[in-house]
Amino acid sequence: MANEKSGRKIHKIKILRDVCIGAGTCLIVAPEAFDIDDEGIATVKAEALNVDDNTLMMAAQSCPTAAIVLFDEDGNEIQW
Repeated sequence: MANEKSGRKIHKIKILRDVCIGAGTCLIVAPEAFDIDDEGIATVKAEALNVDDNTLMMAAQSCPTAAIVLFDEDGNEIQW
């Protein structure tokens, strides 16, 4: 999931499916970026990187199990 917008810090989003409990806080914070699948696990929508970095960061921080991992353009995990 590459992000071609300049000035963006977040270039990739990953859900740790074995960690996600389907609480849905990511969906509440950023419904344009996340969804819940039939197994009750969060998924990243194709258009997720159209959402601003601050909202994506808040969604990741809202996850009770830290199942959302954000990466920069070099593939390094962004620590929040």
